Amino acid sequence: MINILFLHAGAEMYGADKVMLDLIKRLDKTKYKAFVVLPTDGVLVEALRKADIYVDVMPYPIMRRKYFNPKGIMQYATGLLKYSRELANYAYKQDINLVHTNTSATLEGCYVSKKLHIPQLWSIHEIIVNPKFMYKFTSRLIAKYSSITITDSRAVKKHLDASGYFRKGPVKVIYNGVDSNRFKPENDCSYLYEEWNIPENARIIGMIGRVNSWKGQSDFLKAANILMKKHSDLYTVFVGSAFDGEEWREKELAKAIADSPYKDRIINKGYRTDSEGIYKLCDVFVLPSTNPDPFPTVVLEAMSTGKPVVGYQHGGICEMVANGTNGLLAEARNPEDLAEKIDVLLTDSDKRLQMGINSRKRLLEKFSIESYVQNYSDEYDRLIQNQEKCIG
Repeated sequence: MINILFLHAGAEMYGADKVMLDLIKRLDKTKYKAFVVLPTDGVLVEALRKADIYVDVMPYPIMRRKYFNPKGIMQYATGLLKYSRELANYAYKQDINLVHTNTSATLEGCYVSKKLHIPQLWSIHEIIVNPKFMYKFTSRLIAKYSSITITDSRAVKKHLDASGYFRKGPVKVIYNGVDSNRFKPENDCSYLYEEWNIPENARIIGMIGRVNSWKGQSDFLKAANILMKKHSDLYTVFVGSAFDGEEWREKELAKAIADSPYKDRIINKGYRTDSEGIYKLCDVFVLPSTNPDPFPTVVLEAMSTGKPVVGYQHGGICEMVANGTNGLLAEARNPEDLAEKIDVLLTDSDKRLQMGINSRKRLLEKFSIESYVQNYSDEYDRLIQNQEKCIG
């Protein structure tokens, strides 16, 4: 039995949270035993316990922008040292063989792996554009303390390789997968028309994503305003919440929506747990991340549901959406071009439906959950085998 300690940056249910949950739930229970320690309580904790997976909560600090000041740095460093030691003690008592750290914002695994002389697999889901010093700092740590670094897209791999720190060993790409039986074209969304007061004959564009500085809600709203002026039957849906401490971003978005002349046709619902129905509701799924998005899980989920996708042409979405086949990619940070690309699909129902079919097909061929789990299992086995050889 291989005992694996999973460390993660939160307990919500966004992209990196979901893919970690899907992985742990599907690991061979006769071969691997997962011990998950999260920094906060939340829906991910509930989901793990519901799946009969051992999970504990320990308030170790996560590297966020709120720490990027002299007082914050001291606070973060103190917490990092304290909880790294506690996690090392925890790992020792549980006879952990391997640390799987999920996201670059979680640094405690470095201490645990070094202290106990066990390998660390580090999954990276971020492209850190700014601040530059944080990109360099995290890249250097990841290169030094990970036994194997795995990214979820070629875009993230290229970003890490550009730091110049990954000479000792290659960065490997393992594409995330999603549950195609959960996200499927047959899902029900009928209840949302009544709940959100949307006419049955309306056309709907929507996005699901964290409300932060770069997911693109502002650009989506600008594009939607252009389109809702042209199409009187068009409704726009926003779903997603901000990080704790950044609720002001949600207020800014709400104000921008309130200032729209088409606010009566805009639905803004914060965090939801019924994403299956929301994808089904949308005629076109949109994700206009203004910075390169590493490998947005929401795009895979929309594809699995049989929806065409429109986004900006940078980052991992370029590996998910074959431009002109299962969606359209617009010039980055250009809401007008984004609106044009969405409008192509709104005005051509045959093209829209065919691209939706192509999305589902592409998902099943390239981003299956089975391949995702098997690829990670192979890496666990290889790390343990190498560790045994070193000990021997």
